Amino acid sequence: MVKWNGMAVVFGEVLVEEGAGAPVVGGAPFNVARHLAAFMAPPLLITRIGDDRNGAAVRAEFERFVIPETGLQIDTMEETGRAVVERQGASHRLTLLPRQAYDFIDPSLAAASVSGGAYDTVYFGTLAQREERSRLALAAVLDATPAAKRFLDLNLRTGHATEPIVTKALTAADIVKVNEEELQALFQWYFQIGPDDAALSTEEVHAACRALMDRFSLEALIVTLGHRGSVYFGADGSYVATRDNPAPPFVIDTTGAGDAFAAIFMLGRARGWPLELILARANEFAGAICAVSGAVPADMGFYDKWVARWRDAS
Repeated sequence: MVKWNGMAVVFGEVLVEEGAGAPVVGGAPFNVARHLAAFMAPPLLITRIGDDRNGAAVRAEFERFVIPETGLQIDTMEETGRAVVERQGASHRLTLLPRQAYDFIDPSLAAASVSGGAYDTVYFGTLAQREERSRLALAAVLDATPAAKRFLDLNLRTGHATEPIVTKALTAADIVKVNEEELQALFQWYFQIGPDDAALSTEEVHAACRALMDRFSLEALIVTLGHRGSVYFGADGSYVATRDNPAPPFVIDTTGAGDAFAAIFMLGRARGWPLELILARANEFAGAICAVSGAVPADMGFYDKWVARWRDAS
């Protein structure tokens, strides 16, 4: 097997989204991997697809964006992941089907794909952990990459992530990214702070975030706030709040904004950008993704201006 020594491992679902025009290859891990590849930092993407038409579409995207197939598994029994998309204004709702190929990622093959590689980050979420086999595969990857930081992008999907799965994921993580709704779910699970309780003050929210970090020994907790930017809590007591600058001129589709943020955060860490710069660029890039239709831009030229801007600013 040819080894791939990219900067990151991205683990999880790749699926085909149907119902909003032409089928589109997506899933948070794929979106993150595609952004990284577009910035000339292709990760090792570990996933599983079916031997079917949608699987062929996924493989074509791997080839188009020069994402290595070292971590790509083919399932002869289960179909490539599918999601039915229903647009709701600038947002969307996904109906995720059960028993998809990404639910059965092989642990031995997953571990073998990272063996001997040098990776600084392992990215994972919760959707691909809904079945035991893929949970075991993730555990095998984490065991085989002890030096890599564990970046958990929670991506909670209703009915697809139980509290025990989330607890185990948080326990494994070093850095966690959540949005406001996901943070509220964590507060409710672990501190019994529910949405019907009296509104928390800023100080109380910050204290709960610190308590969450302490509970799971996190190195960092990042909370994305949509058009209001993001906040970063560090284990050393650091706190960085950023805002979109400039704010996106208009919002077409918020799909994929969190994936874009995660990709630029990982890219910035790998390239040694200062933390404040990482967060500012991640916010701005995520805002720009909201100004295009879909989770990733159809035109690869979209990335050129960002490459030039960040190169000129260095």
